[in-house]
Amino acid sequence: MTDDFFRSRLDQMIDPSHPLAVLASRLPWDKMESRVAPQFAHKERPLQQVQEAPDLAGPVVRISGGKASNAGRPRLAMRLMIALTLLKNSFDLSDEELVQRFAENVYWQHFAGLEYFDPRPPCDATQIGRFRTSLGESGLEELLSATIHTAVDVGAVKKSEFKRVIVDTTVQEKAITHPVDSRLLEIARRKVVSAAKRCGIVLKQTFAAEGKTLQRQAGGYAHAKQFKRLRRVVKRQRTILGILIREAKRKMADAVESALALTSLNTWLERAERIRTQQRQDKNKLYALHAPEVECIGKGKARKPYEFGVKVSVAITHKQGLLVGARSFTGNPYDGHILSAQMEQSTILLQDLGVSPKQAVVDLGFRGKDVDQANPDLEIIHRGRIKTMTKAQRRWLKRRQAVEPAIGHLKSDNRMQRCWLQGETGDAMHALCCAVGYNLRWLMRAVVRLGLWGPLLCLLWLVYWARLALTTLMSAMPGTQIAPRNTGFPLGALGADS
Repeated sequence: MTDDFFRSRLDQMIDPSHPLAVLASRLPWDKMESRVAPQFAHKERPLQQVQEAPDLAGPVVRISGGKASNAGRPRLAMRLMIALTLLKNSFDLSDEELVQRFAENVYWQHFAGLEYFDPRPPCDATQIGRFRTSLGESGLEELLSATIHTAVDVGAVKKSEFKRVIVDTTVQEKAITHPVDSRLLEIARRKVVSAAKRCGIVLKQTFAAEGKTLQRQAGGYAHAKQFKRLRRVVKRQRTILGILIREAKRKMADAVESALALTSLNTWLERAERIRTQQRQDKNKLYALHAPEVECIGKGKARKPYEFGVKVSVAITHKQGLLVGARSFTGNPYDGHILSAQMEQSTILLQDLGVSPKQAVVDLGFRGKDVDQANPDLEIIHRGRIKTMTKAQRRWLKRRQAVEPAIGHLKSDNRMQRCWLQGETGDAMHALCCAVGYNLRWLMRAVVRLGLWGPLLCLLWLVYWARLALTTLMSAMPGTQIAPRNTGFPLGALGADS
């Protein structure tokens, strides 16, 4: 008797035709694991000598580093962590909700490669974030490429469809509050005070009570539309922040704390000075102290004139809508200037299939001579060239709007509505995570569509042969006529003689 005698096997508890059960055997797990495994290999550490306090035998010198260490807790299964990464954005779940639902869902456990049902959480929620950080942007691109290859393997999309794509841009908003001068000045004051305290700098006055009062007054004056009083309060907040910045800079030379604390103080002083000196009409303003990469982007929406985040480009196939690229760009660049970078990413993702995009259907934001010069091998189709287009190109242009619902699903179903990851790297990784989740949902729908077409075709053939047999039988009986009956499809479409 084995230890698993009383445990339930997952393959006996699930429906084998379920989309996740089908994808569990069709996704290239071995290929994904081999591609991302080098990023999780043990790395050699620099050789260090640590001298400890002397004991009775004399001073003791310990040497550390110099080779890869196998110490520490063994890692979890690579397929398990990859499956958790795929499921997180596919079902719009946080890390905590993901591990809780994984312990309850037998299809998810079968998808992750488990043989027996396990009611315990697969890991701690923080391990998913650490795995995602170690995976990096290149590792997530490998997962996205694997979903594209799976779509080809299951027959949901043809290789020739990747030659024509639709490209558009959207805004991936950052997890920040709406930027207001009074709030940013108060947060900058708190950050400077706390950073100075960590460096051992004693400030004469921190203005803690007055800063709290001023922030409350600013909110009241703004609500009552008393803008003259509001400007006076904001001016006082700028004065207080300037006093603290100058005092911290004067006393930095006498600080004896670690270099890490001084570097942190310099960073906060630089950002606080940007907050203090920036004006309403300035360019490259700072909208969040913890996220300096955030830009104010206006996409012409009546319900949301301005969005605070980064620009993300999305590329989908023209016919089926499979996502073949998602990339973030800092600095709010012109749409046409990022087309070449997006096509480069899509070409890399499709290189194993031996095909690359040759035609791009875009909106008017991608027009310009410099755009054509930067993409000499790409045929760019947009409405500005409608007079010189062929009939086929005009027909392709009618499907340009197909990218809009794809962006809507990315935001509402795959967590692109708000990015919680830190820095520019976090923005790039979050866009790729959303793309991977979108493609997995696309594959699940494709499996259902392909699975239902087989039984439907068999049913149509049965109806056809039954109708043909009945017609033959009735025609063989003398004096009997049968009225034609609508079966829902023409007999000639299934090969009947007219």
